[in-house]
Amino acid sequence: MRNRIEIAIEWFEKGKHDIEGARLLFNAGHHTDTIGILIQQATEKYLKGFLIYHGWKLEKIHDLVRLLAEAVKHRADLGEFEGQCRRISEYYFEGRYPGRMSVQYPRKEIKESLEVAEAIINKVTEPIKNLDHRMEV
Repeated sequence: MRNRIEIAIEWFEKGKHDIEGARLLFNAGHHTDTIGILIQQATEKYLKGFLIYHGWKLEKIHDLVRLLAEAVKHRADLGEFEGQCRRISEYYFEGRYPGRMSVQYPRKEIKESLEVAEAIINKVTEPIKNLDHRMEV
């Protein structure tokens, strides 16, 4: 049976693929709606990995504000990201499904969201990095 550290690391690895893709696409000048979705997905996966590490039972939700509220119970300083997580969550819902207008976000906004996601990633991976020095995120 896998332990919660191994499961968290698996979530982080999947999130790593998304954040690396977002960075690559941003640097290539790609469509910002696609980059926004990747930022949201990366943030979601890292938050879920962090929560699973802390014993949270997985829920199939995409709302970063709800995930962040759970994460704050274990790391209060994550609360500073609530407003940004609210915006990043919108990327997922605005750009992912057909029937809505294609949204192209300002590159400055996407750059800031990418930086916020990376800051969250650094904070949520810290406890596991301290336990498992092999982990690279």
